[in-house]
Amino acid sequence: MKSELREIIKSDKDRGYENGFGRKPIQLRYLIAWRKASFYNKKSLMGILYRIRLRTLSEKSGIQIPTETKIGKGLLIAHFGTIIINPSVVMGENVNIAPGLVIGKANRGERKGTPVIGNCVWIGAGAVITGNIHIGNDVLIAPNAFVNFDVPDHSVVIGNPAEIHHKENATEGYINHKV
Repeated sequence: MKSELREIIKSDKDRGYENGFGRKPIQLRYLIAWRKASFYNKKSLMGILYRIRLRTLSEKSGIQIPTETKIGKGLLIAHFGTIIINPSVVMGENVNIAPGLVIGKANRGERKGTPVIGNCVWIGAGAVITGNIHIGNDVLIAPNAFVNFDVPDHSVVIGNPAEIHHKENATEGYINHKV
């Protein structure tokens, strides 16, 4: 089991967290602590220690990803800054997220629930994704877009209210170092 955790953390690191200062950037330190806190039972000693570490890094970075959130390998948190994700969200592999992002729950209406996000998705700064929706594979969500509807594979989502534009290889040049 620990080898599986090491493999997932390596896949996250391999996505490109170089900062040029010889130290892991805070968003990578947060992500490693999040992976470990999610992996260990919350009542075990290791689970408790990693949750304490995660809370400290959350306060420093502004990143809030609950350990219940399901995230595939190869997550890239592009920059340090406020990121809020609901615990019921499911995200695929090779997802890039940026600061100012909110992925949340709709509490009423026909879209009551939380998003499911596919593989190879790039989400720009300030984007809001909410409701029981499905974001397909190879989707680019532009900065400051408000998305509360399903998005098919191979799409670019722009604006508020958001509009979908079909584009093959929508994330080409945006999603690098895929795992």
